[in-house]
Amino acid sequence: MDELVDLYAEGDLDGRVIGTAPRSVVRRDNLPHAATQTVLWHNGSVYVHRRTETKDVYPGLHDVWAGGVVTAGEGIDASARRELLEELGVASAVRPLFRYWYADNRANYLAAVYEAEYSPADGAIRLQPEEVAEGWWMPWPDLVARLDDPSFGFTPDGREALRRYRAAGCGPFDPS
Repeated sequence: MDELVDLYAEGDLDGRVIGTAPRSVVRRDNLPHAATQTVLWHNGSVYVHRRTETKDVYPGLHDVWAGGVVTAGEGIDASARRELLEELGVASAVRPLFRYWYADNRANYLAAVYEAEYSPADGAIRLQPEEVAEGWWMPWPDLVARLDDPSFGFTPDGREALRRYRAAGCGPFDPS
């Protein structure tokens, strides 16, 4: 079944919903919607994963952001928590950081950026096999160095989110 997705006023950082459309139409027509991006930290490292080859956007590329499309009627914060739990099996609290508008020829969305701290007490990370092919912890300095390498197959929206994350003075995770 094709889930419904809220449509947002393009460029509006406040998240004003202006309608809905089936996800397939949102993807086909690159309609403005909202998506969450949550980076997961543990002991100065971030969780890096490789997307499956069957993902509808940026298949097979690396990313650090657990997240996805905000569905119709779903709050943005609730979506961030849901996506972290679905993709990585982690129920950690998410901390909202900032929003920005991202658009390219494959995606057009209000990006809501979050971070979370992983605790082994939350249980093992469990990857959603439909979306995440593999994952591992990477020290923050190593990730920053890899991002400077244009041959590192990383999602373009994820690269942009990390650029903004660093520019905002975020990372490594500070729970305050």
